[in-house]
Amino acid sequence: GMSTAGRWMLGIGGVLLVGAAIVKGVQMWQYYERTMRPAMKRTTLCYLRRADEWLMLYRNKKPHDPNAGKWIGIGGRIEPGETPDACNTREVFEETGIRLRSAHFHGVIRFRSDAWEDEDMYLYSSDDFETDDGPALCDEGELAWIKEEELFDLPMWEGDRLFLRQIAEGHKQISMTLSYEGDKLVSATDSFS
Repeated sequence: GMSTAGRWMLGIGGVLLVGAAIVKGVQMWQYYERTMRPAMKRTTLCYLRRADEWLMLYRNKKPHDPNAGKWIGIGGRIEPGETPDACNTREVFEETGIRLRSAHFHGVIRFRSDAWEDEDMYLYSSDDFETDDGPALCDEGELAWIKEEELFDLPMWEGDRLFLRQIAEGHKQISMTLSYEGDKLVSATDSFS
């Protein structure tokens, strides 16, 4: 039969081959992750406050809108090369005609879902802006200033209720991971990582 040394050489050769295959596999996966996988959807969301009222958007105009029939804050997708702050200012102006003078950045809300694309959302609020009397017409839905005591009676995403309540209560730092199955919230964890 084969000598002990021969068996050892074969064994070591096998281990090296498997090792090389694993390294190659990892390299290919990293390359795929960098190039093929779509980048995480990154968005901003801003809640504007005026005395005891909040500006909310009722989504009722876009076809196939995951937000249809719900009240949400003002926001949208961060463009390539755009900072979250710049996106927030742009989206607020585009959707409402309101010019932000400043906004407070609370933190990142991580949405994980079995039905929609995963999303990292940069959460803002502001009471420092220039506005005309009435909200602008918005092609995404209907804008309305809602009194704070009526705010949480509106139909909205369960997770939005959690962070909007924290904003209304004056929390400065808000960061959480929200996991959905369809439009049902299955877990919410505060994450200050």
